[in-house]
Amino acid sequence: MTTSLQKYADLYRRPGPWCTAYVPAGTGTVDTLEAGDVRPGNAQAQLEAQGATPADVAAMEQALQPAAGVPSPVSRFVLVNDGKTEVNEVLPGDLVLPERLAVESIPDLLPLLKHQPEEFAYVVAEVSREHGEIRLYRAGTVGPASVQEVEGESEHIKKFHGGGWSHLRFQHHTEDVWRRNADEVAGEIDKLVADGGARLVVLAGDIHARGLVQDQLSKASQALVSIVDSHTHTAGSESANLEDNVNQRVAEVWAEEQQSVMDRLAVQEGQANPESAHGVGAVVHALQQAQVDTLILDDAVLSQRTMLALDAEPWIATAKEEALGAGILGEVPAPAALLRAAALTDARVLLVPGPVLPEGVHVAALLRWSSGPDVPSS
Repeated sequence: MTTSLQKYADLYRRPGPWCTAYVPAGTGTVDTLEAGDVRPGNAQAQLEAQGATPADVAAMEQALQPAAGVPSPVSRFVLVNDGKTEVNEVLPGDLVLPERLAVESIPDLLPLLKHQPEEFAYVVAEVSREHGEIRLYRAGTVGPASVQEVEGESEHIKKFHGGGWSHLRFQHHTEDVWRRNADEVAGEIDKLVADGGARLVVLAGDIHARGLVQDQLSKASQALVSIVDSHTHTAGSESANLEDNVNQRVAEVWAEEQQSVMDRLAVQEGQANPESAHGVGAVVHALQQAQVDTLILDDAVLSQRTMLALDAEPWIATAKEEALGAGILGEVPAPAALLRAAALTDARVLLVPGPVLPEGVHVAALLRWSSGPDVPSS
């Protein structure tokens, strides 16, 4: 799934140094509590040894205080610049890259991107005939972004088991109550889809209530629905089963979007003037021209090489002679330089494992226009 880093562009333009921390943050056991207690002091020693200013060290110490009340496993990513904490994120899951405390010339957002591959919003709605709990999540963050409780009518919620005219009257009244409750829940879901940018709606709960809610949703919301046969509000049910099913649905959507990007890349490969680039040289050249629409990289392999980060356009270079008069901020890991150039040229980013790209290719790009003779004027 592709990610936009444009919201970090202003940080990337600021001069360094930057203090970076990427560390475990859980407090679920005695060991993690003890580690959390000593981590700020260890950070002080390591950052001071690397030349960090007292103001930056103090800000980092404060940011690395244990994340109380957050269930393990979780990690933390912190960026400090000029005595201020600019990013402080508690991220779900264990570390996916080596632990790091460093003073660097530019922000390296790779750890953040590995945990938060996309601002992917999704809705999980657990519904019954009289109640709905609607949670909005953003992938890569801990816990729901919002929780909405809908308490519908409960009087005559169960059908009247009798006969004759009274039986029909109560049955119709009960079904009207169900529909009104479902309509209220559906309205809240539609609002989250429209306002929160949700790209997946998971419906769980009572089977009849699910159907009513789905029928009442807008067409836009219905297109996003995935049904999960789980109801955590039922006695004996487990929330872990629902969580596993939701995670599977999210992973499936991610996989579909990644495959769509890779299919587009494959189609371009055979064109006379392809809107794509393969390999470090071609991709860096395209980034220098602000030509990249989507940057695709295998960060594991690229982390073994470095590139130059520049203080002005073209933002990135592989050799000093490519700087074109811009100042060189430093020689930095290639993924950090590539992500920064992508953010500063408003390109989207997709991280992929090595086997996804053609053999021997560790970075590629979909371009805004081809590299052929018909380059549009600005």
